[in-house]
Order: sequence, then structure tokens, then C-alpha cells
Amino acid sequence: MRTVIAGGHGQIALRLERLLAARGDEVAGIIRKAEQADDLREAGAEPVVLDLESASVEEVAERLRGADAAVFAAGAGPGSGAARKDTVDKAAAVLFADAAVRAGVRRFVIVSSMGADPLHQGDEIFDVYLRAKGEADAYVSGLDALEWTILRPGQLTDDAGTGLVRLEARTGRGPIPRDDVAAVLAELVDTPATAGLTLELISGPAPVSVAVKSVAGN
Repeated sequence: MRTVIAGGHGQIALRLERLLAARGDEVAGIIRKAEQADDLREAGAEPVVLDLESASVEEVAERLRGADAAVFAAGAGPGSGAARKDTVDKAAAVLFADAAVRAGVRRFVIVSSMGADPLHQGDEIFDVYLRAKGEADAYVSGLDALEWTILRPGQLTDDAGTGLVRLEARTGRGPIPRDDVAAVLAELVDTPATAGLTLELISGPAPVSVAVKSVAGN
């Protein structure tokens, strides 16, 4: 299976690349800076240098052709201003989804955020972020050509993963190690029966594979 990940140098993406490569999948990560390439190679991924803030749909589609799945894990990141929430968290997600449609890649997983809502009110940076994520989710979920799944993790931590999670339409707030987010993404990519679902994720009682199987087909 070949998976292409947008935001390939992100903390969750690097973990996901290691997991996919370790199970024998082919994985490519889209990065903005050539100097990030060695980190991807070390994770077992093919680095693809492309700026999603300036690339055309066709340029992105060219990198997606032949893939079995696409994962949007890019983000403007902490310290970025409101403008980049719009150009990365929203516009780049929309671009990546449109490119997947053009390239014929049906399986599409997007890493969103708990609380994402296109109608979220407020003018603080985090409010803008939640609105941008919500708008991206709304756009992706309207594309009939994609078998999309939206994953909304709770508070991200760098604690070691436990492999035990709660994955439901509504979980309530809570922490989740990035290790476990990556593990859930690896399962979701491989579980098209979760298409059409928006899922919240926090630490919980169920092994990752069991949690994903329990929501599949719902």
C-alpha cells in the first residue's frame, strides 16, 4: 500500500511514517524544506519537497498519483499567525483534497482538532484555528469522490503511547499521546469501512485495533 502524507515532517506524521514503513508499506511525506528530507528517510519515508501554500492542484495531484491513500497531517503550528491558519490549516487541506480527487485517490484521512467548527466564534488565534480546521473538515466531508475519515484528537502529549484509546463520535475532552494518534491513523488508513465518519480520540480502555474495528461500518 502506498500512502502520501501532507505535513510529512510533523510530529504525528513522522511517527505515522515509521509505523507504515515498519509494516512494509510504501510511504511518502510532503515537506516544505529540503533540509527536512533526512528525517523522513530515517523514518522510512520518501521525502517530497513541495510547498502546499503555493503549489497548484495539478502539482499536488502529480505527487499523489498511484497512491492508495492520502493523509492530511499538516498544520501552521504554534507561533503562527491567523493568516497561516487560513493558508495551511484550511486552504492547504482543501488543495490536498482536491488533488486527491484529481489523482483518483479515494481513501483520505484528515487530522483535525477537537472543537473544530466552521461556525466557531471568537478572534483569538486559537479561535481562528478551530474555525479553519472546521471549514476544512466541512469541505472534505462534502466531496463524494473521497472515502474520507476525519480524526479529531484531544490534547496532544509527548508521553509514550499506551496503545489504549477511546475512539468515538463524541468522547469528551482528554489527553492523547502523539504515538497513539499515529497508531490510530495507521489503522484508519487501512480501514475504509470508517469512511464518512468524524471521530474524536482520547486515551481510553480499548486497544487501537479494537477501537477502530468497533467504529468501522457505523
